[in-house]
Amino acid sequence: MLAALVVGGVSAVVAIAVWWLRTHFAVVSITGSSMEPAFRSGERVLVRRGGRLARGDTVVLERPQRPGRWRHPWPPTRLGNRSWIVKRIAAVPGDPMPAEVATSVAATAADALGVVPPGQFVVLGDNPTASLDSRGFGLVPVERLLGRVIRRLPRR
Repeated sequence: MLAALVVGGVSAVVAIAVWWLRTHFAVVSITGSSMEPAFRSGERVLVRRGGRLARGDTVVLERPQRPGRWRHPWPPTRLGNRSWIVKRIAAVPGDPMPAEVATSVAATAADALGVVPPGQFVVLGDNPTASLDSRGFGLVPVERLLGRVIRRLPRR
C-alpha cells in the first residue's frame, strides 16, 4: 500500500515537472540559411518562452503567410502544427525604425511614427540575402514570438 502511494506521488511529481518544462521551454530545429553563420540548418535550439526580450536576442517566431498575416489564430492550441523561424531582434518597442525595414513597415503598419510601436518587434536574419524577415513582412506582434533562444542543443 505504501509503495503504491510512493509510486503515485512520484508519478504526479514527474507529470507536473514535464508539464512545467513544456510550458516554459521548447526545442526548435533550424531549417535554412537565414541565420548563418550564427546558426546552421539542422541545428536544434532550446527556447525559453516568455520573459523580457531585448535588441540582439535571437528569437523564434511563427512564420507569417504574407506581410502582417498569419495562417493560424492566436493563441495556439498546438505548437507542432505551426511553422517557426529563427531571427534576431533588430528593434524593440520605442526604438527608431531601422531604415532597412521602413518601406515594408510603412506598407503594413497602421501608422508610420518612425519608432517601433508598443507590442511590436523588428526581426532580421543574420544572412540578409537568404532571409525572410521584417524587410519583407514588416513588424511582428509580440504574441507571435514563441520565445528567446537560450542555447544550442547537441545534434541527434
